[in-house]
Parts: sequence; structure tokens; C-alpha cells
Amino acid sequence: MTLAGIDLAILAIYAVFIFGLAQWVSRTKAGEQKTSTDYFMASKSLPWWAIGASLIAANISAEQIIGMSGSGYVIGLGIASYEWMAALTLLIVGKFFLPIFLRNDIVTMPQFLQQRYGPTIRNVMAVFWLLLYVFVNVTSILWLGAIAVHTVTGFNQDYAIVAIGVFALAYQLWGGLKAVALTDIVQVALLVCGGLIIGFIALSTIGGEGGAAAGFHTLLTQFPEKFDMILSKDNPHYQELPGIAVLLGGLWVMNISYWGFNQYIIQRALAAKSLPEAQKGIAFAAYLKLLMPVIVVLPGMAALILAPNLSAPDQAYPSMMNLLPVGLKGLVFAALIAAIIASLASKVNSISTIFTLDLYAKIKKDVPEHQLVTVGRISAVAAVVIGILTARPLLGGFDQAFQFIQEFTGFFTPGIVVIFMLGLFWKRASEAGALTAAIGSVVLSAIFWWLQETGQFIFPFMNRVGVVFVVSLVAAVVVSLLIPAKPDAMKIKLDQISYKTSLGFNLAAVGVVAFLILVYSIWW
Repeated sequence: MTLAGIDLAILAIYAVFIFGLAQWVSRTKAGEQKTSTDYFMASKSLPWWAIGASLIAANISAEQIIGMSGSGYVIGLGIASYEWMAALTLLIVGKFFLPIFLRNDIVTMPQFLQQRYGPTIRNVMAVFWLLLYVFVNVTSILWLGAIAVHTVTGFNQDYAIVAIGVFALAYQLWGGLKAVALTDIVQVALLVCGGLIIGFIALSTIGGEGGAAAGFHTLLTQFPEKFDMILSKDNPHYQELPGIAVLLGGLWVMNISYWGFNQYIIQRALAAKSLPEAQKGIAFAAYLKLLMPVIVVLPGMAALILAPNLSAPDQAYPSMMNLLPVGLKGLVFAALIAAIIASLASKVNSISTIFTLDLYAKIKKDVPEHQLVTVGRISAVAAVVIGILTARPLLGGFDQAFQFIQEFTGFFTPGIVVIFMLGLFWKRASEAGALTAAIGSVVLSAIFWWLQETGQFIFPFMNRVGVVFVVSLVAAVVVSLLIPAKPDAMKIKLDQISYKTSLGFNLAAVGVVAFLILVYSIWW
């Protein structure tokens, strides 16, 4: 696939516009210096539309667009459970987690752990998240983003890694979170428009004179098995989506960890001007998640008819882009680049936030505000440089880089959810119990992984996460009872917290639940 001159012009216009917009929204008055709150938390003034859009922009990147489209080609609509169940998870986060976080002025997740448990677990988890974000998340976005660029345009992959990293760094380096969040509404609008265009044209091509509706009916008629949301045990892809576990099992653990306790996601809601504003943003993001399968899964399913002989599933989305006329192809490619850049910029901003506020500021006391901002910018540059240098060595040998991400993070996810859930809702949880959950999660996950790799015990990844979560939870409770917390350890305020939400939020929640009941009852 090649891009025509007008397509390249559209891409160039997007790049110049989004860079200029980022600098404009994060401008300061003459002689005014940014504080750490300005830089890392957008002055705690984000409106609901910026929060909702930025949550999705941080989430959707090359691995979602290319990878989930490929999964739609192989597995079918069932892969949409990741997106649709995330919508419900977001509402739970907005109703039950955010009131506690905002009541206690939480800025980072390690900060919450220190105020709830003590300094040891804060330091351990801060270092863990930095390593995870730099060596797993940043490298995977750069690598998979470069693969997407190379696949679509033929541009050298190593050069693409550098270009993506430098542009994402440059456009958010001066403004911090405000530059990212206030421009993400443009990024998401481009992503949604591009995805809807490619889906509509693909279905219209299938449907012929009958249009997109006829194309969808043809797809449903020819591949009814691809519309199964809950896979049976005899399905060849049961290992990836193990039946009812997508509704009642380990997927919940992964979603709650990702949307509730993940710094680069939750940071947007923590920077809201108020709790109701944050909850409106969460509800907006939930509805965008309901739309995501149309954008990232449906094109892959359409490729079953339009490109049935692909050499690899991940070619599904690029092959559908070949259907687009000149001009629209550039718009959709710009949407793909927007998703990559927005997600990478979010990761880098959160890396600089954790490094500066959770490590540097704790080691060097009474640091001036302008110095914290400078350290944040330097750490952002360092993260991108490390990511560029290590992307190929770390991920070049993997056939499926996305699987590398899942496997690595899955070792820690159950323990993280246990630590935070007990910290939020059980006053007797102790630091010893939290550390037990964190260590136990890694050890038990590693044992299950080894048994699977050696062929001794076949256990679906999602089920493994669920079982490890339950065992880690029990262990944390037992240890907390045996080694209770010190009387003055907990500095989190759990009093005067209201979980009451607005009528608008409640109606939004009813709409999400009704949608999920509808789609799962139709395509169970």
C-alpha cells in the first residue's frame, strides 16, 4: 500500500495542527512559570470532555487497532468483550474508586499506597511501574506503531520508531498533561471518524447496492460462528477467550487493574476540576468504549470476505485501508498515527509524573516547583530515548508482541488489584498483607506459566489471572490478620465519602448495562 501526495499532505497537516494545538492550550502568561500541579496534573482543571477523550486516547494504540482487528479476523466478535466489559468497569471506577482518590487529593498511585500502607510498598511499586511503563509499554507502542507505519507505507521500521518517539515527546514535553489531555479530543475524533469510515466502506463493498446494512447481514450469514460472544470449550480459540470467564472471571481483574489503578489512565480523572466532572468524563469514556468494536474489530471481520487469504491476521486492518479512495486513505492513516502518538504521549507523561513526584521529590526534599518540572521533562526525554534504543532488542524476536505485554503484566495484575481493593475497602489490610499479595501474585503466576510452557498443565491466561487473584486475596487477608498494620500507618480518609452519583451518571450506567444485556443475549 502506498500513500498518494494528497494523503501525505493530510498527514502533514494533522502533524502540524496537533503540535501547534498542544503548544497553544498549554501556554502560560508572560513571566509565569509552570508548577508541578500545572505540569503533571493540568492544574487540576480538566473538563469532562477532555477526561473522557483522553482516557480513550491513552488506551487505544497500534496494538488495539491492528491487533484487535486481527483478532476479529481470527476469533470474531468475541474479542469485543475486552472493550464492552471495560465500559462497565469504567462506571464502577467512577462510582466507587474516584470518590476516595479525590477525597484524599491523590496524584499518583504510589502516593495512595504510601498513605494507605507505608513507604516500602510505595517505593517498590513506583520502581515496578517505571520499569513496566518504559520497558513494556513504551517499547511496545514504539515497536507496534512502527510495524503499522511500515505495513501501511513501507517506511523503514527503525526510522519509524525514532520518528514516532520524537514527535510524541516533542508535542507534550512543554505542556505536560494539559497538552496531552486537551488535544486528545481531536485525536479521538479523528480516530472515531477514521474507524467508522473504514468500517462503513468495507461493509458497503460487501453489500454492494444494498449498502453497509446488507454487508453486515452477509457477514452474519456467511460466518455466524464469528459472532459468538461466549466461546465453547471445543472452539479453537477457547484459550484466548475461555467461555464465561469473560463475564465472571479473570477479565474483571485485568479491567479493574487497567482502568482503576493504572497511573497513565487514572491520572486524567485525578486531574478533574471536581468529582462530578470526573464522573461525567468516565461516563463519556464508557460510551466511547462501546463504540470501539465497530472501529477496531468490525474491519477485521469484514476482511474474512474481502481479503480471505491474508498471510497474517494483523494484515486485516491495513488490507481494509486499501479499499479507501485517495484522501480518505490519508485521513484514516492520520487517525492511526493519532492513536499511536496520543497513547505514547500519555505513557511518557505518567512516567515523568511517577519518577518526579514519587522518587525524586522524596529523595530531595523541598525542591523548587520549577525544578520538579525540569526533572519531569528530563525523565520524559530519558524514557523515550530508552524506549527507542530497546524496542527492537526487546520485541524484535517476538512473533506476537501483544502476547508479550499480556504475559508480563499478567504476572502482577492480580496482586495489584488485591492491594488496592483491600486498601480502598478494608481498614484492617496491612502493608505486610499487601506485600504478600504482590509477591505471591508474581510467584504463583510464574508457576502456572512454567507448567503451561512445559506442557504439564494447560490453563487459559484469563483463568490463570482469576485463580491467582483469589489466592493472593486470601493470602493478603490472612497475613493482615496475623501481622496487623501499625495504628498510625493509615493516613487515607475513608470518612465523609459519598458514593451517590448524579442522575445523568446513573442514566448513563443504565444505558451501558442495557446495551451489554442486548448484545450478549443476541450473540451469546
